[in-house]
Amino acid sequence: MIEDITTLFASDVFSDAVMQEKLPKNIYKALKKSIQKGTHLELDVANVVAEAMKDWAIEKGATHFTHWFQPMTGTTAEKHDSFIAPVDNGKIIMEFSGSSLVKGEPDASSFPSGGLRCTFEARGYTIWDTTSNAFVKDGSLYIPTAFCSYGGESLDKKTPLLRSMQVISKEATRILKLFGNDSVKSVIPTVGPEQEYFLICKHLYQQRPDLVFTGRTLLGAPPPKGQEFDDHYFGAIEPKISAFMQELDREMWKKGIEAKTKHNETAPSQYEIAPVFNTTSVATDHNQLTMELIRTIADKHNLVALLHEKPFSGVNGSGKHNNWSLATDTGFNLLDAGETPSENAQFLLFLVAVIKAIDEYQDLLRVSATSAGNDHRLGAYEAPPAIISMFLGEELTAILEAFENGTAYCPKTKTQMDIGANVLPYFPKDKTDRNRTSPFAFTGNKFEFRMLGSSFNTAGPNIVLNTAVADVLSEFASVLEKSKDFKKDLAKLIKTTFSNHKRIVFNGNNYSEEWQEEAKKRGLSNLKSTVDVLPKFIEKTNIELFVKHKVFSENEIHSRYEILMSSYVKTIRIEGLTMLDIIKRQIVPSIIAYQDELAKTLKSKKSCGSFDVSLEEFILERISKLSGSMLQKLITLDRNLFYPLQDNNIAKVATYYRDVTLNTMNELRRIVDELETMVAAKHWPIPTYAELLFNL
Repeated sequence: MIEDITTLFASDVFSDAVMQEKLPKNIYKALKKSIQKGTHLELDVANVVAEAMKDWAIEKGATHFTHWFQPMTGTTAEKHDSFIAPVDNGKIIMEFSGSSLVKGEPDASSFPSGGLRCTFEARGYTIWDTTSNAFVKDGSLYIPTAFCSYGGESLDKKTPLLRSMQVISKEATRILKLFGNDSVKSVIPTVGPEQEYFLICKHLYQQRPDLVFTGRTLLGAPPPKGQEFDDHYFGAIEPKISAFMQELDREMWKKGIEAKTKHNETAPSQYEIAPVFNTTSVATDHNQLTMELIRTIADKHNLVALLHEKPFSGVNGSGKHNNWSLATDTGFNLLDAGETPSENAQFLLFLVAVIKAIDEYQDLLRVSATSAGNDHRLGAYEAPPAIISMFLGEELTAILEAFENGTAYCPKTKTQMDIGANVLPYFPKDKTDRNRTSPFAFTGNKFEFRMLGSSFNTAGPNIVLNTAVADVLSEFASVLEKSKDFKKDLAKLIKTTFSNHKRIVFNGNNYSEEWQEEAKKRGLSNLKSTVDVLPKFIEKTNIELFVKHKVFSENEIHSRYEILMSSYVKTIRIEGLTMLDIIKRQIVPSIIAYQDELAKTLKSKKSCGSFDVSLEEFILERISKLSGSMLQKLITLDRNLFYPLQDNNIAKVATYYRDVTLNTMNELRRIVDELETMVAAKHWPIPTYAELLFNL
């Protein structure tokens, strides 16, 4: 029997439809009013909602509830409490109060705070995010929440995201009122994150300590075949993977995630899934849940999902494309140019606002996409370079240039595509091509920010986008609200804004060396590593932006800087220690065993009077030489991992790890990878790239 997807969808979600069914009308209206207007939820309303939510969750098999939040660890966190409450005669009842729904108190002492509080200051609060629906999973009711310290500082990624959404709604609504759109009460930033990931066999993963501890292969010679033929991309999905994807779709649909697209990606064993657009905070929650479901469902199929940005050297890494737009509460997309964008002044004003925001705060956008893992990916001719630029396409660029030059724009007429086979129907050709090399590309009714790494929480880049664009819209509104001649001043504002910030627009090949030089001439930043990028976060201008709009306090910014820099150091240190452990405990004994076998073969052949021993002697000599070099690099790496920790300056430690430790690791890897190609397969102790990537 074919399952009814419409019935399955959101069946595990305490959705609006469920609320209408389970809640008294007055309570439902009070809750919706609180959500839509961002007002305080009264306790008597929360009590009724909690009781209905509990009863619904128990019907779904739940015995516990948890406040589900997103601390500064890069993952989600949860603490589960049962609904049971003791009563007389040794009995229990199932209980859940409004206060338990609205507020939780997890121990905050072990979560990163970047110095916002002392270790002994343990109290933290989780606060129900009413804009994101609760859901049931694995016998618990999951309640999406924000997370803050006892002093009220944000300790998570959700809180500043909600603040940024509030700010851009306020400023965008000011602009819309100037165009006579008085019916719009709020503007909602929307996101549709495309998620890339790798799948490998579980039994092979368990034999690779580097994948287990770091998420990426620290050693591994390239296989004879990689992705040269592009035969995996959009290819037929293997039955084993198809079964996994079908279950993933089903579980995502049950959780209300509108999974839409799935396909093979460029590299062998690489895949992608993409949802329909949603409100940014909800999309962020959904993406965190998607990554968790990818991992847990893969495990059921004896697979392991790798979400690291660069799990394999020499083949494409995994990104997460953040498709960002703005929509009104009346359902209108503000970045939809319409059929005649040259005549759509409102659209053009929002467009140049984004251009100005990306130009002025390009370093912040780069900060939002940085990590030790993503450093391996960006600029590697598979992902955008480290330079922030925007792709607008021919039509929009020509329209804005006409504005700048005071000339008339002559729109291209839509042409029909005719590719020469009569049996194929004609279809209208798009007015502009797409540019997959651009880090920030306009793709019709949205901007696609392509720099994010696969494991990233989408909150970070969207906090930057929302706040930066809101800042520009606030500036525009302040100018136009004082205007005596709105149309004239509007045209002037569009013209001057584009003229002053068009350096950020580039429609060509972002991978080319010529663009690197051209970007330098334009004065665009080229921040190639996390160590270069993170100090930009705490520059005065960037701090002022966030503080002005109350998205971050200055202390919250500095705490995040410390957390991110510390995470970079910890990541490389763990990678270095893992590399040492694999080589010392697995690679070295295997090489010695193979050398011993070669030496015995050589001795045996010589004792028999054979003169044909040149092959064994050559291999033995080459392996001995490489082994000597490996030993020296092992000693150096061991020293490099511990020496910098004596310094209390986290930026200096991070710089040392990037410039010294990583270089030593790369040199050591080159030696071991060559040894892999020389040592007999039966002696090599860990699965090779050929086995990992082509064994599904």
